[in-house]
Parts: sequence; C-alpha cells; structure tokens
Amino acid sequence: MPRTGPGRPRMRPGHVIGDKGYSSKAIRTWLRRRGIAHTIPERSDQVANRARRGSRGGRPPAFDREVYKRRNVVERCFNRLKQWRGIATRYDKTAQSYQAAVTLASLLMWA
Repeated sequence: MPRTGPGRPRMRPGHVIGDKGYSSKAIRTWLRRRGIAHTIPERSDQVANRARRGSRGGRPPAFDREVYKRRNVVERCFNRLKQWRGIATRYDKTAQSYQAAVTLASLLMWA
C-alpha cells in the first residue's frame, strides 16, 4: 500500500529466515506479535536449557529445514557480490549507479 505522506512506504516481511544469532526468545516473540513467520534454528544451549527444565521447558519452536536451506543460496550470492570492491565499499554516489554495478557484477558472475 502506498504511503500518503512523506517517507518510505511501510512494508512488513512475510517471512524471516535468520541464523542462530537471532534465536532469542525476545526476537521470536517480537516477530510473533507482528504476525511475521520465522525460520530460525535454536542454539544448542537453548535446547539444553529447555531439556533441563523438562515439561516446564515448553515445546521447541517450529523449524523448517527446507526453508532454511534456501537461505544459504542468498548468503552465497551476497558473498560473491562483495568480492567486487565497488559494491562492497559503496563507492557509487547514486542508487542508480550502484544498482547498475550490482547488475553488471551479477551478469558477469552468472554468464
């Protein structure tokens, strides 16, 4: 939905895929309150703490391995793009020239 006033339009992601660094209960609760689905693996210490608490530890959060595997493809793409010095350091002054550099690098990588 376009924004009526100044500023960027408000957008909410449909799904968040994060690594174990974003596995805290606070982050999961924040996403859940806003109705954002998430796929975040649990850290091993969180699994151990939940197991230690027994039935009071609660259920493990839902985790879809197939969705999480797709995250790897995006991570690798960003890592390959960062090998281009101009893209990694954002030397370009305008968004158009930066987008052109990313497009050119992408074309050369997959050509």
